[in-house]
Amino acid sequence: MRLGIISALYEEQQGLVEAMQSPYKLVHGMREYFAGQLWEIDAVCVLSRMGKVAAAMTAMTLVEKFQVTHILFTGVAGAGDKSVNVGDLVVAESLVQHDMDASPLFPRFEVPLTGLTHFSADHQLSLRLVSTAHNFLEDEFVSVISPEDQQTFRLSQPRVHRGLIASGDQFISSRKQLEQVNQALPGLVAVEMEGTAVAQVCYEMGVPFAVLRTISDNANEDAATDFMHFVKSVAAQYAFHIVKRFCLASKEALA
Repeated sequence: MRLGIISALYEEQQGLVEAMQSPYKLVHGMREYFAGQLWEIDAVCVLSRMGKVAAAMTAMTLVEKFQVTHILFTGVAGAGDKSVNVGDLVVAESLVQHDMDASPLFPRFEVPLTGLTHFSADHQLSLRLVSTAHNFLEDEFVSVISPEDQQTFRLSQPRVHRGLIASGDQFISSRKQLEQVNQALPGLVAVEMEGTAVAQVCYEMGVPFAVLRTISDNANEDAATDFMHFVKSVAAQYAFHIVKRFCLASKEALA
């Protein structure tokens, strides 16, 4: 197993490179790739930057140049449903591009010439992520997230969700936008800007992948409020500790 770990923002991957054993850096395509051992799993960490094209390019480079065998995307997302709250975790079951529309040539949301609207995440990797996310919330959440941040962001008993994530090259920041996406895509749990691009690359290259998102906002007019504070203080902590547990669980599975 060689695990590629992608995040869109530096803060979303905070601490992972520092935790690597014997890391080395390679700059390619205006991105810094850090390769080494993460809790005894061979890994490559990289920041994709925001958006679908950036994410697709990064995923393809991981597969072609670094020969990763599995990909994990971690980062933040907006809630796609009223039952999903700030501080909750979402593990993708499937992903769709909510801004893909080549109709009438192809059905809405279908990626032309693939025959697919939805890309399914790897079942086993996703189950492992769900398990490690649950364990983190049960065992470490209270000690990892400060009482001040729990109060500031109203983090009361965060939960883990599994379902549909929609990606698009737009930051959803109005209730009207979210309602439109919800009406078109029943079962939606989160909205973001990169996951489905990574999913399509992995599908076409035959690479198992999983996507983990921390809900940072409700995808409404307040979406940008204290966004970076949340990413640094909450989402980055979630990602670090869950990736650690994920690597340890993967090591056991490979043993």
